[in-house]
Amino acid sequence: MNDPDATSPLPTTRRRLLVGLGATATTLGLPLAAIAVDPPAAPRSTPPRSSTLPRERRTMNTFTTKDSTQIYYKDWGSGPVVSFSHGWPLSSDAWDAQMFHLASHGLRCVAHDRRGHGRSSQPWQGNDMDTYADDLNELFTALDLRNVTMIGHSTGGGEVVRYIGRHGGRRVARVVLMGAVPPIMLKTAAYPGGLPMEVFDGFRKSYLADRSQFFLDVASGPFFGFNRPGARVSQGMIQSWWSQGMMSGYKNAYDCIKAFSETDFTEDLKKIDVPTLIIHGDDDQIVPIAASALLSAKLVRGSVLKIYPGGSHALGDTDRVKLNADLLAFATSTHTSRS
Repeated sequence: MNDPDATSPLPTTRRRLLVGLGATATTLGLPLAAIAVDPPAAPRSTPPRSSTLPRERRTMNTFTTKDSTQIYYKDWGSGPVVSFSHGWPLSSDAWDAQMFHLASHGLRCVAHDRRGHGRSSQPWQGNDMDTYADDLNELFTALDLRNVTMIGHSTGGGEVVRYIGRHGGRRVARVVLMGAVPPIMLKTAAYPGGLPMEVFDGFRKSYLADRSQFFLDVASGPFFGFNRPGARVSQGMIQSWWSQGMMSGYKNAYDCIKAFSETDFTEDLKKIDVPTLIIHGDDDQIVPIAASALLSAKLVRGSVLKIYPGGSHALGDTDRVKLNADLLAFATSTHTSRS
């Protein structure tokens, strides 16, 4: 079989968005300026939605949730199922290299654009972790996915963990958390090593002031580690990240800052009872390892922690070959199937 890690062109939609973009990005260091702004209202607490989804409510590439949100998804390859949950403010495109590699090695890869992101619709409400998990549950139900290896990056890692905490692990065979936000990003009494609220207020301040420039700054600086001395800067990666971010809904991406930073996943992590691989770069400037992966590894029974020395938050791009190999080995490892 040919090596699926060969470089491929950016998708047509993404190329169109990139036309006219100059390589003028500036470098940003974390944390951002601590400028207090009024936080958004707390998301409503909602009970788990029903898992019944009539077949007529989905098409080849989209399905409609019970609250009438249209969710876009990709479904590549055939074989044992692997699902991918992306980070903020991106889309399923962020996983293309991993999906292509795994699907080329006999796995069925399914990834969706979270509500308010990518090609999914942009509802005013429901931009919270409970609803994200419910949407994922409806996708699994719509496609009748079972024995799934769930992979989540950053915010997507929180989505995976909340899915299990909220809907159980009946459909789950394994879990991978990569650069994931659990147990909680925000500094609290229970987690004094987290980031102070001023950091996330700074996110919101910069986002509202100039969203496009803010996305360029994040991508050209801490996300890929391009602000580190000697880093090999890729304008292609920066532009890809920016274009995906600009496809997100304005309010959806704003609300998601609260969702990924303030949600406490402690109890969800304790409910995971399947083989779990936790992958994190020790130079992750977006989700520092000490307050995330090192703590999650203690909360998930029997989990395996794999640290990438010098790794950034964007391991799917900056450490693509190594990550692809690790994901393939884990997804095809021997396990007991669930009926």
